[in-house]
Amino acid sequence: MSGELWALTAGCAAVTFAIKAAGPVAFGGRDLPRWFASVVALMAPALLAALIVVQALAEGKRLHVGADTAGVAAAGIVVWRGGSVVPAVAVAVVVTAGLRALG
Repeated sequence: MSGELWALTAGCAAVTFAIKAAGPVAFGGRDLPRWFASVVALMAPALLAALIVVQALAEGKRLHVGADTAGVAAAGIVVWRGGSVVPAVAVAVVVTAGLRALG
């Protein structure tokens, strides 16, 4: 890896550390207000959903539906029907690989 990539990685790590340290420093051991804690609890699933949508539907700066989109949709159906993460990932891999082999 080049020096620029190492610097970027170190910078991202430092920013992540600062963000994670800001909460405990700001609140000083006090509990979060209930309304704020409920908002914080919902942030991780919302960010994960946004990342999945971007990865499944974007190709550069344009919208794209392809084999990976079908794989994510198939995995979503598995999870929706009560399956765990491991079978969902397996189904996504098989569907995506199958469609790419056909295309």
